[in-house]
Order: sequence, then structure tokens, then C-alpha cells
Amino acid sequence: MTFAKKALILGAASAVTAGLAVPVIAQSSSISGAGATFPAPAYQRWAVEFAKETKKQVNYQSVGSGAGVRQFHAGSVDFGATDEELQEKKGEFTAGAAGKRGALQIPMMGGTVTPAYNNPGCKNLKLTQAQVADIFLGKIKTWDQLKCGKGPITVAHRSDGSGTTYVFTNSLSCFSPEWKSKVGTGKAVKWPVGVGGKGNEGVAGLIQNTPGSIGYLNQAFVKGKITPAAVQNKAGKFVLANDVTGAAALNSVKLDARLGGEDCNPAGANSFPIASFTWVLAYKTGNGAKTDTIKQFFLWGLSPKGQAIAKQLDYVPLTGAVLARARAEVAKIGK
Repeated sequence: MTFAKKALILGAASAVTAGLAVPVIAQSSSISGAGATFPAPAYQRWAVEFAKETKKQVNYQSVGSGAGVRQFHAGSVDFGATDEELQEKKGEFTAGAAGKRGALQIPMMGGTVTPAYNNPGCKNLKLTQAQVADIFLGKIKTWDQLKCGKGPITVAHRSDGSGTTYVFTNSLSCFSPEWKSKVGTGKAVKWPVGVGGKGNEGVAGLIQNTPGSIGYLNQAFVKGKITPAAVQNKAGKFVLANDVTGAAALNSVKLDARLGGEDCNPAGANSFPIASFTWVLAYKTGNGAKTDTIKQFFLWGLSPKGQAIAKQLDYVPLTGAVLARARAEVAKIGK
């Protein structure tokens, strides 16, 4: 798919989900969700195609995983979305509305988080895991140090609470003891260096408009002047993020009873080392007249058509046992 076609599709999705020129429909046929920016292009494209087929409306607000979980706990949305699994030990399955109505966590697709840059003087950048950490620690300050181009490096990172940040910093904590001790893992961290942008969209905008910059993005946002860097994996191979290397990584992740699971540095010669599932959060009860629409939308996303769209937009589609478990979890959503 060309960038122009992707832009047209995502633009159409944004228009539809923003409520522009949408006919009035029954409340039971209209649902709203909010959360991760990571999967937003897929959810918004799904909403467009789902509406065409069913005449039912899905409004997805790309506000970041942190805000999505908060809205889910507040009960202000029909579903939430996050790139960081909910934590039992933090009480995230029992907080607020989730505790009253029951919480389900359903993987919808996978994705990679890749270092990405804008430097015409640097072609085919290859980074060791230590180098990735040192760039974001501010220890590597110039492109000369990477032996790829010239001039200072501008680091771009997220300014909002973000599952993408959680996935990225979780891997950096595995890559670098210094990162783990000084910065650590989280949806929001105290960055040693750099400028912040809101959402994957904001970071992509910073990189796009700043020659000499490098940041981290979900693979689906790497386009235009933005180039992905190859990263050395646990097996010592330099690999680029794509659906094949992402699938190799995610296939090594074991999901628990709540369908949560992660690996900060997955094994395998073809694995991209920074990869994660992304989940929707649903209520087991209290969905009322919207129950069927919620279940129908999730199952549509988990259908061959929905997963093919995810792959088309540079996500990693679910397969095999994970896909079967996700569909079985959707069946638990009740009125």
C-alpha cells in the first residue's frame, strides 16, 4: 500500500470516527472506546469497514494507554485499549468500574516499537542494544559516534502516558543495566534527554520535521522521511521491524490466564527485540443493549478480514492458539 493510500484511508477513518457526516443511529448500534495510539490506525480503519458492513458506529479516541485505562476504570467508555497489560498486583483488574462489572483483557494484534530517524546522511542505520539505550540516555550525542552521518542527534520521545513507552522502556531495561537503574520501565518516565510529542502521531511529527532526530514509534507510523533502524536481537542478528520479525518475537511470548504476557528481549534468530501485543479492555457485565455491538466489533477485528487489515497497516496479525483464546474471551462479554 502506498503512503498516499494509507493517508487517504486513515483520513477517512478519522473523519468517520470523529463523527463527521455520520447519520443518526440507535444508541445500541453506537459504541465508544479510548486508549492506545499504537493500534489506533487499525481500530479506526476497522471502524470504517465495520460501519459499511453493519451500519453500526464505533468511535475510537486515540488518547494513549494511560488515559484509556483511566477511562475504563471510570466507566466513561464502552471499551478501553492499552499496550501495557493490566497488572493484578496493582489492582488494575478490580479498580473502579472494572471491579464492579468485571474486566476482560483481549489481545487484538501485535506490533513492534522501533527506533526511527530522520537523517538523509545516514543510510541503513544498525544499532546494538547498548547503543539504543545510550542514545536515549544521552551518552551518544552525535551521528558521528554512530559512524552514520554527521551532526548532533535530537532525541524524540513521548510526552504522555503511553503503552508504547512502556514496551520501549521495558526492552531498554533489559538491554542496559544503566537504563534499568537510572530510568527504568513505565508508561511515563523521566527522560534523560530529548523533546516530547503527544501520541505516536506527535513523535512521528517531531521526527518528520526535525532533520538529525531519532525517536521510537510503532512500526505503523514509520513513513515519509522517517526511516527505521535495524536493531541487534538476542541472537546477535540485526533485524528490521516488520510483520515477520514481529511474529517471530510474539510467538515466543507465553500468555497467562488473563491473556497478558510480554518478553523484553525475545529469543530467536528472526525476532525483532522490541515487540508487544496490544489489548482491548471490556466489561464482563453491565453492557446492556450495546453488548452485541461490542462483541460483533471485536470479533470482526479478530476475523481474517480484520487481521488482514492489521497486517496491511504494518501490525502483526494474531494466529493459532492466541487468536482462538482471544475470540473465546470475547464470548465472555455479557449484558
